[in-house]
Amino acid sequence: MILEGKRLVITGVITKDSIAWHAASRALGEGASVVLTSFGRARRMTGRAAARLSAEVDVLELDVNKPDDLSALTESLRSRWGGVDGVLHAIAFAPEDALGGRFMTTPPESASAAFQTSAFSFKALAAAVEPLMADGSSLVGMDFDATVAWPIYDWMGVAKAALESVSRYLARDLGPRRIRVNLVSAGPLGTVAARGIPGFEQLADLWRVQAPTRSASCCPTWRGASAARSCTSTAGSTPSGHPRSRNAGHRVLWVGSSLRVWWIAGWPIERSPACAGCSAR
Repeated sequence: MILEGKRLVITGVITKDSIAWHAASRALGEGASVVLTSFGRARRMTGRAAARLSAEVDVLELDVNKPDDLSALTESLRSRWGGVDGVLHAIAFAPEDALGGRFMTTPPESASAAFQTSAFSFKALAAAVEPLMADGSSLVGMDFDATVAWPIYDWMGVAKAALESVSRYLARDLGPRRIRVNLVSAGPLGTVAARGIPGFEQLADLWRVQAPTRSASCCPTWRGASAARSCTSTAGSTPSGHPRSRNAGHRVLWVGSSLRVWWIAGWPIERSPACAGCSAR
């Protein structure tokens, strides 16, 4: 099993529909030891989701915006395992007034909150676990294509662009220790977080129609599996600092009321294995 003996920290599990839950499920199936993180009221939901995994998994307290929580995470992992082989950052947040077509009226404090939780937190989490990571470990973040301007995504799109930049700088600074840093870019999946974005269904419907494989709204199992595999430096050939696109080959620019779509010839497009509810085979 590709993750046999690996020690993985997975953030961002809220329900069984979370991509991070499917990453944890696949990691356990591949032989890894896993802990989840959550905080506040969401921790109870994370605990219920964890109970549906194939093995007992602890949920550690972690608000990535609190330095004390990050320090406590470091000490907890050190006493539990002594080291960490992989970390999945699946955390993002933007206030309501930073989404849904409010780009021009978003106040600076809301834009700052989106940046801190969705992008800066990747660096903060990396700094907390870096002392525990040996050569060949991996940091993985969940991304959404930030090369273009999406409808309704607004300052979360800006935050994702910042996340991509943060990943490159982390790859630069952690590369000498042979710690890989990658992002996995998924399409618009119907997770709890996504459903909180005003107008999400519009974006998902457009993506489903335009994506080459018509599979962008596939269940998150495949995306979670890709994230889990990325948590070991031997699992893939994507260079450190580069995103891994798992979004049905879609590249879109929204201009006015029309979609302009480019297919990138020669790019490999992975298709999901057959699974219940998926349109791709």
